[in-house]
Amino acid sequence: MTNASHFSLLVIDDEPDLRTLYELTLLREGYDIETAGTVQDALLHLKDRTYSAVISDMRLPDGSGLDVLRWLEENGRREKTIVITAYGSAENAVEALKAGAYDYLTKPVDLKQFRAVVASALGRAGSTSVPTIDPASLPSVHGGPAPALAAAPAVRAPRPVAAAQPAAAPASPAMQRMAGGSEALQQVRSLVERVARSMAPVLVSGESGTGKELVARAIHEVSVRAGQPFIAVNCSAIPEQLLEAEFFGYRKGAFTGAMEDREGFFQAANGGTLFLDEIGDLPLSMQSKLLRAIQERSVRPVGAVSEVAVNVRLLSATHKDLAAEVHAGQFRQDLYYRLNVIQIRVPPLRERLEDLVAISEHVLQRIARDAGVSTPPLLTRDALVHLQRYAFPGNVRELENLLHRAVALSVNTDSGRPRS
Repeated sequence: MTNASHFSLLVIDDEPDLRTLYELTLLREGYDIETAGTVQDALLHLKDRTYSAVISDMRLPDGSGLDVLRWLEENGRREKTIVITAYGSAENAVEALKAGAYDYLTKPVDLKQFRAVVASALGRAGSTSVPTIDPASLPSVHGGPAPALAAAPAVRAPRPVAAAQPAAAPASPAMQRMAGGSEALQQVRSLVERVARSMAPVLVSGESGTGKELVARAIHEVSVRAGQPFIAVNCSAIPEQLLEAEFFGYRKGAFTGAMEDREGFFQAANGGTLFLDEIGDLPLSMQSKLLRAIQERSVRPVGAVSEVAVNVRLLSATHKDLAAEVHAGQFRQDLYYRLNVIQIRVPPLRERLEDLVAISEHVLQRIARDAGVSTPPLLTRDALVHLQRYAFPGNVRELENLLHRAVALSVNTDSGRPRS
């Protein structure tokens, strides 16, 4: 039996990173925590002891959170249950509430709300009141994720609770650089804002030149880590023999030329965000070392005898189909699942040509600013029409290069404003 000062919780989630995140969050609140990764594992825990509350993901490898709820009901158990459900699964939330769940959350979980819901379920004094949800008030579900975004189970919508929202923060520089108003881009922005609240790894996918690093920077700048380092690494640009030293650092004398201690990318990003661009180009030998660093949250510099703990939010990007790379044996499956907790697909420019004018204006303004010119150049109507007929295989990067070249070759009109 538990008392008012001691609560035991069972957390059920098959994603190790998320399970660890929930566990650490709740341990800081003073709870006694046990974890499980499957329905079967959870039932073994439940048969062995009683808990103050059970927190379960809806999707589990051998069933769902509903199976846990039904077992608790059939066995007359009194644990309050909080279900964590998926984006586009409002019907699952309704079913969970009907099955006796105390409340539900949607991923990516807002940790402040997470703590408040748990405290409310346990009836802790001073807990933040969290309204329960009338199933009739839940929005209807219309299909799956929009085609502009990759379908990833870990991508979730905000919890549809009528509650006061904090004032919107000023747009980050990276968000401001994501020019355009197309539906595809708006959905990317919305995902950026949602996943920024989480610590879960994010995989940004898309063709070369679409702006994957810009999306990663936006996630960092919107998150609570905005004031900490953002370290961007191009994995394809580092010679294979230097990868371990560059990622994890080295100690003086570890090899010829190591004249002093040097920290690696993980140490440089400590407390902030590490962005691994073109992660699909990492050789298999380095993939295993990266996986260990992610799992252990620590790195061992070359030449060191002990590991160094690091606190890093990991974002990665690729233009490759990593699932196909896994199937071909070119990418580790376990690392793929670690990195692909949440996936954001950045659409190619040809899928959002309605943004072309806004992007062009933004780039031309930046060119003018860099050149110290007060009045940015303009594109003629004929030039815009011509650009809108082009598929841009190089995407936004190709458009930027084209505009730089056009400005360099442009002629001044009578008004003194360059036109191309």
